[in-house]
Amino acid sequence: MRKTALTIAGSDSSGGAGIQADIKTMMANGVYAMSAVTALTAQNTTGVTAIMEVTPEFLGQQLDCVFTDIRPDAVKIGMVSSEGLIRKIAEKLKEYKAENVVVDPVMVATSGSRLISEDAILALKECLLPLATVLTPNIPEAEVLSGRMITNAGEMEQAAKEISETYGCAVLCKGGHSVNDANDLLFSGGTAAWFPGKRIANPNTHGTGCTLSSAIASNLAKGYDLPEAVKRAKAYISDALNAMLDLGAGCGPMDHGFAVGGIYGQEKRKV
Repeated sequence: MRKTALTIAGSDSSGGAGIQADIKTMMANGVYAMSAVTALTAQNTTGVTAIMEVTPEFLGQQLDCVFTDIRPDAVKIGMVSSEGLIRKIAEKLKEYKAENVVVDPVMVATSGSRLISEDAILALKECLLPLATVLTPNIPEAEVLSGRMITNAGEMEQAAKEISETYGCAVLCKGGHSVNDANDLLFSGGTAAWFPGKRIANPNTHGTGCTLSSAIASNLAKGYDLPEAVKRAKAYISDALNAMLDLGAGCGPMDHGFAVGGIYGQEKRKV
């Protein structure tokens, strides 16, 4: 029996982030991928044109269908922008006693702009984050969750500790945003562990957060403990960036399928 993973996230029509990136990542990491779509987006590498959310009722029906037939060994939750959807996800995770829940608390854009409403952030904090096995905030998101500024490694550690204690889960605080380069900090069980990373000179980084959290969920589904799941996920995303895929006119996607080979992956031979 193959291990399974579920992504609960929005669709990215250009395939670089959201459920498309999650499914590619899960397949590349050896698990059977399923999805529950929270929203449709019209977007490409240059930006988002339109968003159409599903209703909480329909999201709940998707989750019922998945959990009652092919139960996921891990669940990854990406961007969910409305309070109703967040509360529905929390309700279903509790109902089905979901395991290995990875929450990527997407709240703040790279530009610093808030992506979800204050009501949605409150719902996230109140009912979804306490159900997580691990949270994967970037620096701005960790600042929102901890209520403190983060400008160095020591402040990363303090913020991760406070978030972990508040919500009763592990926290992987991702580096970047001019703080600690590509080094990530995992705070779990009262202990901090650093996972060093090397900054890769690739401008095409669309979907890196989605990809990392999905890779962690995939490895948890396969039975790896959290530190090893993080280590393997970081290695995967580094190799996907190192493949130097270059698509689109803007910030393009990484190569999620860099390791996919065999006869079905071969290019057409030139005559």
